[in-house]
Amino acid sequence: MNFKLIFNMAGIVLIFVSFFMLMPVVVSLIYRQDDTMPLILSFLITLVSGTTIYLITQKHKKEELRHREAFAVVTISWVTVTFFGALPYILSNSIPSFTDAYFESMSGFTTTGASILTDIEALPNGILFWRSLTQWIGGMGIILFAIAILPLLGTGGMQLFKAEVPEIGVDKLRPRIIDTAKSLWFIYVGLTLIATVFYMAGGMNIFDAVCHAFTTISTGGFSTKNLSIAHFESVFIEYTVSIFMFLGGINFVLYFHLFRGNAAKLYKSSEFRFYLTMILIVIMIMTAHLWISNYYSLSDSLRYSVFQVISIITTTGYATADYVQWSPFAQMVILMLMFFGGMIGSTSGGIKQIRMLLMLKQGYREMYQLIHPRAVTSLKLDEKFLTKEILGSIWGFIFLFIFVCLIATIGMAATGLDLITSISTVISAMSNVGPALGDAGPASNYSFIPLTGKWILIFCMLIGRLEIYTVLILFMPQFWKK
Repeated sequence: MNFKLIFNMAGIVLIFVSFFMLMPVVVSLIYRQDDTMPLILSFLITLVSGTTIYLITQKHKKEELRHREAFAVVTISWVTVTFFGALPYILSNSIPSFTDAYFESMSGFTTTGASILTDIEALPNGILFWRSLTQWIGGMGIILFAIAILPLLGTGGMQLFKAEVPEIGVDKLRPRIIDTAKSLWFIYVGLTLIATVFYMAGGMNIFDAVCHAFTTISTGGFSTKNLSIAHFESVFIEYTVSIFMFLGGINFVLYFHLFRGNAAKLYKSSEFRFYLTMILIVIMIMTAHLWISNYYSLSDSLRYSVFQVISIITTTGYATADYVQWSPFAQMVILMLMFFGGMIGSTSGGIKQIRMLLMLKQGYREMYQLIHPRAVTSLKLDEKFLTKEILGSIWGFIFLFIFVCLIATIGMAATGLDLITSISTVISAMSNVGPALGDAGPASNYSFIPLTGKWILIFCMLIGRLEIYTVLILFMPQFWKK
């Protein structure tokens, strides 16, 4: 294992993240608040640290980045960036506790949206901007951003891309991986700008519009308001946010084909059709249930169902209603949606729609073969035959996802939390949703979670964001052997 090469790459990532820290400095100067110096110090500490690590290991930069090193780079970079991302909170005294600051930073970079803050609106604008920006950076991926502007990665670029983004559903859009990353970032930035314009048209000021655009397209869910999107009391904003959350949950590769004039790719995508169908069916069920149960009028039932269903299934985590007050049936539906997540290759978390679709197809095929034992069947996705290796990796992913959830839930319950809160916070963290059920619902926060529980959830957020294998593989002794 080439540790110097790994830390060389981690140093490069830190340097780029440090320059992102200049953006909230500008915001703080504009609003003339007292978080300017803490933000400048955070920038300098991160820049100096990243540069030092890079210079110490720079003679190794031309070595080939192998598959194993790529996994290590991704995990170590996320852990390190999260540490330095917590500095603005600590130095500004917005979040004095290291554990709480690291929790908030990890929740940001993993686009989870779980927060320990009890009064978000009391924070200065520079810190709020940084908080939203961490989700925007994490949405597309810190490593993917590094690939987009670092031609020096050479052949190692593809290894990083594979480690950051799962292979299923991600095509090599252009001959070079760097061009691919640039294309994806161009689309990402474009959607963010469009969302900002629409939010301002709905009545948000420019600061709130930019911050919410960051956390919508990244499907992160951090808000600048204590009541989240409900603060704005605007039907237009709620439906507009719903649309952009839906767009954030779509595989960004499909946008590339769409903007190239190949709209047929979108329609022909089995995963997209499954994603859209799931959302429409659940919205109809939830609307009917809320209306029949006399929670709201028909129009309000539709309004809240559309928003909350899309918010949860895309793992954004915004809220316009306290669904903890809804019926057990509605809460179970919400819990189920946390598992599904958005499309693969999107900024959403969760197990992902494509895995759910393929497992349903596999289940149907198994039952069909019980009826017709001599039939020769195969599994296809968008006219492509799937190998046993791909199906096996999906089964393995789902098993590990559930297994980690079970172990983490036991750990959370051991801290003294009730069962509903324990289960839902773990699933929410693993799927990068944010709000959970029980005591951690959308009207509450995570400040009450015991210290040990917060570190369990930090690990769950990381492992969920990096698709489980990328992190767990580091715990295998064989991984570190020559």
